[in-house]
Amino acid sequence: MVHHFYDICTMLLSLFKKKIQPDLSFIAVDMHSHLLPGIDDGLQDIEKTISFMQDLHAVGYKKFICTPHILNGVHNNSPETILPVLDNVRALLKERNIPILVEAAAEYMVDDSFEELVKSDRPLLIFGRNNILIEMSYMAPSPNLYQVIFDLKMKGLNPILAHPERYNYYHMDFEKYIEIKGRDIFFQVNLLSLSGYYGKQVKKTAEKLSEKGMVEFIGTDMHHDNHLMAFKQLTSSKYLYDLLKNKPLLNTTLL
Repeated sequence: MVHHFYDICTMLLSLFKKKIQPDLSFIAVDMHSHLLPGIDDGLQDIEKTISFMQDLHAVGYKKFICTPHILNGVHNNSPETILPVLDNVRALLKERNIPILVEAAAEYMVDDSFEELVKSDRPLLIFGRNNILIEMSYMAPSPNLYQVIFDLKMKGLNPILAHPERYNYYHMDFEKYIEIKGRDIFFQVNLLSLSGYYGKQVKKTAEKLSEKGMVEFIGTDMHHDNHLMAFKQLTSSKYLYDLLKNKPLLNTTLL
């Protein structure tokens, strides 16, 4: 009975939340997603890719920079595996006269393999003005993070740290975020973090980073149907626009 009453209250509260017409045109570019089919833990079917892109396009996105995982031993991707899939998606969009811009880069895990790759002459997948998206494990910080940031900078690249709000080991030590920002690195927050999708503490950290002006990019980090469903709920909420609308985000510089 108690659980039933709680469910009814939750439903009623959701009805009273201010809903608005979704419009993410002020973001315009999704620079972190897993929409390219069949090459990581994101979408697996090209028809799903087209459908997801159309849904996101309908709420204001003009361009997608897809960023498949590159993680040694798990997602062994490279330009050779990613770019042909990008070509297939572009060809299907063109065939169906769907006016959506699509590019591809990658989400690189900061580990020993990536450090070696950065120091080599092998090509890296970058986007915009020499931006490169990097991430760390959710279990523990990468011990070579600062070295990798330095090496990337020496190559003339701008590292963007994906979803820093999701690194739970920093939640009780916000000074670590300030320290990392001091290395001249951009932060990218996931939209769904702001919905509470990953938990209350992640949402709180995402809000704090945004309020302190420490966030340069917003990404969907879209992987699957549950993400899309939560995304649609969030983008109908006035809360999101109040938090982000006047922030100096750099997504539109990627158009």
